[in-house]
Amino acid sequence: MNAIVELEGLTKAYGKTKAVDGVSLKLEEGKIYGLLGRNGAGKTTIMHMITAQLFPTAGKVRVFGQEPYENANVLNRICFIKESQKYPDTFRVVDVLNVSKLFFPNWDAAFAGRLAEEFRLPLKRKVKKLSRGMLSSVGIIVGLASRAPLTFFDEPYLGLDAVARSLFYNRLLEDYAEHPRTIVLSTHLIDEVSQLLEHVIVVDRGRVLLDEEADALRGRASAIAGSLQKLDSFVEGREVIHREPFGGLGTATVMGELGERDRRKAAELGLEITPVSLQQMIVQLTQAKADRGRGTAI
Repeated sequence: MNAIVELEGLTKAYGKTKAVDGVSLKLEEGKIYGLLGRNGAGKTTIMHMITAQLFPTAGKVRVFGQEPYENANVLNRICFIKESQKYPDTFRVVDVLNVSKLFFPNWDAAFAGRLAEEFRLPLKRKVKKLSRGMLSSVGIIVGLASRAPLTFFDEPYLGLDAVARSLFYNRLLEDYAEHPRTIVLSTHLIDEVSQLLEHVIVVDRGRVLLDEEADALRGRASAIAGSLQKLDSFVEGREVIHREPFGGLGTATVMGELGERDRRKAAELGLEITPVSLQQMIVQLTQAKADRGRGTAI
């Protein structure tokens, strides 16, 4: 597939603090990406540079093969839905939808109208009077109905209940199947979106910690539980990202696929193997990196 975003050594510094530190990655055409990481990891800063809302301190950004800054040919093919989206005080929901067609060449007004009904949005209400959840719904509708070739959702569902979030995921998948484009979901609700993602990028402290296909990551980590002595013997030589002792027992999370031979050995030692979710794996990976940075044993 063609790379529609290419970042090379991308850095954004504020004084001596680097919010983004030498990031190099590619986003391919027609994929759903998860841009994941803790709050303050640098995810939003990366998206702001891709969408020409921030200038990098160093490095290169190319979007659709061009520099995005002051480039209408690039920017009118991008939709960026922020957690803190702002609209003029006089705007009603219907005004947001009507104006959106001026910014997005692929705008589908009929689809936007159906989504507004499904999310139960009061079209004549002023946006500044909306609840947090309703404001998130407005952003979701603009992001989906824009059908922009490159669409970013930065924590798009704050304030939404589980039913509304499920509606978003379902409509995203349905419309993506009919109108493929590149979609980037930046979120901390990793387990909720894990089945949507085709590629996972994990950012930690401004750097890329993980950049892999989602299918390759599923089942990549396992939790091993049992007596500490036998556990230590089993995990020796493996990549351990988390340990949790409890008296004479303990649990260790290891990276790498466990084959049938490994599972037989674990059974012989009386150890229990359980899968680790994508969210657990990412949390433990970032924590392990932080521990290594402090010189703490994992």
